[in-house]
Amino acid sequence: MPPIHHSVSTWRQPCPGPASPERAALVGEIARQVLSRGDGRLLVGVDGRTASGKTSFGHELAASIAAAGRPVLRATLDDFKRPWKDRHLYDRESGEGYYRNAYDYEAAERLLLGPCRSPAATACALCSIDPLTQVDHAAVTTPLTPDSVLIVDGVFAFRPEIDAFWDYRIRLHVDEELSVARGAARDQDWAGSDAEAVHRDRYLVAERVYLREADPRARVDVVVDNTDFASPYLVTR
Repeated sequence: MPPIHHSVSTWRQPCPGPASPERAALVGEIARQVLSRGDGRLLVGVDGRTASGKTSFGHELAASIAAAGRPVLRATLDDFKRPWKDRHLYDRESGEGYYRNAYDYEAAERLLLGPCRSPAATACALCSIDPLTQVDHAAVTTPLTPDSVLIVDGVFAFRPEIDAFWDYRIRLHVDEELSVARGAARDQDWAGSDAEAVHRDRYLVAERVYLREADPRARVDVVVDNTDFASPYLVTR
């Protein structure tokens, strides 16, 4: 099986174990749809609310595509945020400020998406600034082959700044309250008692701005309801 190349970021999450035959079948079907786009390089975006399961889904999809014989690169937009040392220069903690200012789309295009789209490029960087250590990994590159499949997960993945790069767009759906509940439980370690407020007042507000301004649901190839991890299903658009 061809390799799956992962980011060097310390933020990286492990690939989940098998959840159910139903989930495996759904992931496999989407992998087939992705591969039907052609034998050349493919760029796949996985979008959705915070804690909707984007990273896990991206890992599962990568494993399915690699099992079909294609080399895969995995990245997350969280590895392309602006450095914390500069946060005094702009608002990143309100909902609107997080949407406007947290991510460095120029770096994502220059280091990752642009090279993957260019047939002449032979390598790309899967991480800019490590979200936890703040180490700059822009010089750490991963080889590209003519048939590489790049899978990138992240909130706001289909913003106008980078939307044109994707060959296939996936949107994971969970409702707002489940997003807040899952996210707050996940982030207790670093946010403590403020975890729910961070998700409700920052991430949820930012997502509403994104949906209102970018309307990503109008352009996706598939919507997956990921409310029940063991029983996801395709939503009719």
